[in-house]
Formats: sequence, structure tokens, C-alpha cells
Amino acid sequence: MTEANTVPAHPAEPEPDQPTSPSLAQSLKDGAAVTLAVFVAGALLALLWAWLAPRVQYVSNGEAVFLADTENEGRIGADGTFFLLSLGFGLLSGLLAFLLLKRGGVAVVVGLAVGSVLAALLGWRLGVQLGPSRDLVAAAKAAGKGVPFDAPLQLLAHGVLLVWPMTAVAVHLACVAMWGPRDPAPELAWPGEYPPPHVHAARDTPRDTTPSS
Repeated sequence: MTEANTVPAHPAEPEPDQPTSPSLAQSLKDGAAVTLAVFVAGALLALLWAWLAPRVQYVSNGEAVFLADTENEGRIGADGTFFLLSLGFGLLSGLLAFLLLKRGGVAVVVGLAVGSVLAALLGWRLGVQLGPSRDLVAAAKAAGKGVPFDAPLQLLAHGVLLVWPMTAVAVHLACVAMWGPRDPAPELAWPGEYPPPHVHAARDTPRDTTPSS
């Protein structure tokens, strides 16, 4: 009779140094922290945009306000500046989120996306407030007739508000895919003994060697 080789019915316990998934509470904390940190960074976007965006100047004739230079591309330049700043903030926030929270998780990605959208909105609205006055009548009176003055900061292409969240999520997912922790490979475990008992029974059954007539 062949002796059966027994295999443990349950898989071995994971090694202590194997990566483990964060708990639900920890994942929610990570997501909330990422959302808050990225949202606050929107204030820095507003400051840089108000500072770096090219200016468009108006001039008043005492009755109406006109563009001082009709060929000025400052409006497009303001959108381009916001685009480039959002791209840089998206790259930075996605990379920092991965480096500080390598365990990752869905909550981190969601927090990064939500925080980036809110940060872009904050950068837009706060940047407009930090820029030149939006009261054209008061600005024209303060400047005087025929004296150019800065026009309010405007964002004409609202699609650039999605540059930060899309870039941040893409960079974070790329980093996780390349350098993120890997789940341990599952261990195969046979229930009971191997081969199964019926195989041994088939081997041990004597065969009928009587010749047929």
C-alpha cells in the first residue's frame, strides 16, 4: 500500500513582514488628510496665478472703458498660466501622496481627486479676488481719463480647472503601478491528503487475472 502524502488543510499564516491592507478607519483618515492638504494648496495656486498671470489693460475716455491694446494676448496668457501652474501642482500632489502614503488605497485616490477639484476652484476664485479690482467704474475713476489701468483677472477656459485633478490622479496611479507594494502570492492548499483516498483504493484493488473461457 502506498503511503499518502498529507498536506495542511489551511494555508500558512502570512509572514510578519508582508504588507497588509490598511483598515477602513485608517483609509478614511488618509483620504480626509489628502483632501484637506491638497485643498489648502489651492491658496498657493491663487497667489502664484495672481502674481504671474500677464495683465490686460483698459483705458477710459470718461464715458466708457476700452481695451488699451486690442492685440494684447493677456487673456489667453492668464489661462495658460493657470494651466501650467495646475499641471505642476498636479504632478507634485500626486507624487507626494504616493511618497507619504505608499500603502495607497481607494480613499487616497478619491481624496486626491476631490481635494484637487476643490483646490482648483479655490485657486480660481481666490486668484480673481487677489488680482486687480473688479469694479471697472471705480478703477477708471481712480486712474483718470486716458490713463491705462489693469483689468480684472479672468479665467476664460474653465476646462483648465480639471488639469490639476486629472494630473494628480494619473501620476499617483502610475507611481502605485510601478513602485507600490505588492500583495503576497496566494498559497495553494489541498484539503486533506493528496492524492485523494479513492485513488489509493483504486490502486490497492486486486485485479481479476483469471483467463476468460
